[in-house]
Amino acid sequence: MTPLTQAANPTTEIQSLLSDLLALTKPRLSALVIVTAGGGLWLSGVPTDLTTAVAAVGGTTLVVAAANTLNCYLERESDKGMPRTARRPLPAGRLTASTALAFGLVLTAVAIPMLTFAATPLAGLLAAIALLLYVLVYTPLKRRSSINTLVGAIPGALPPLIGWTAATGEITIGGVLLFALLFLWQIPHSLAITIYRQKEYEQAELVMLPTEHGLAVTRRQMLLHTIALLPLPLMLMHARVGGLLTVVVGTGLGLWWLAKAWDGFLNEGDARWARSFFIASLFYMVGMFAVLTLDSFI
Repeated sequence: MTPLTQAANPTTEIQSLLSDLLALTKPRLSALVIVTAGGGLWLSGVPTDLTTAVAAVGGTTLVVAAANTLNCYLERESDKGMPRTARRPLPAGRLTASTALAFGLVLTAVAIPMLTFAATPLAGLLAAIALLLYVLVYTPLKRRSSINTLVGAIPGALPPLIGWTAATGEITIGGVLLFALLFLWQIPHSLAITIYRQKEYEQAELVMLPTEHGLAVTRRQMLLHTIALLPLPLMLMHARVGGLLTVVVGTGLGLWWLAKAWDGFLNEGDARWARSFFIASLFYMVGMFAVLTLDSFI
């Protein structure tokens, strides 16, 4: 080994460590949080200074990163059973469990005070509730009952409400409707994943709806929650969070997604249908927040 190679090793090791720590936070999920928390802050209509805005979006993103990290810590053994998760830093042995635990706690120690003191105490409280629900209730429940999907949808739907309360300091109808939008959307979105990754979940001994109650029940739940989303655009307009554009485009998106849910329900959709439905769910949510944002300028 040459001196040049030796000198480069510490840098490579640090880069590898940082890459693995970032992987624990599941950065693709964090990207969605930036959109939803920032959307909640913006759609509140309350002017905020830069410090509050950064604390709201940054703090919420860090809370989600902490929750994901602690989730990886708790599920490090079950992650070995799925090809998709076996490559994560903990099951692959690239990081120790104590390192992941410490990292998750540090993120928590930064995020909650950031939201509480630089945004509003209510935003900090909601973030703490989301973290505790995700880590201490949802994560262990995945080994016991398929109701975990409903429980997990609660912390998953809180980022826009956290952003809203960071601006307003209170829970009002607009923030509640944004929470409802994310909550109702997450259930069919998540159930689609449980269908096309059913075998992987079974290998990891995680209890999901298709395994516990069958595909027919799962497809029916996806259809019902997709139907429940249809009134949301009109309700958002009445709450003055959105406008006519939100009603027209949002309803169109809802009917398009509902048609996909109906197709799967009627024709006993399989894993291939579920993956297509999952991709459609991403277009639906991005489209909803895009049109809500456009409406705020009109």
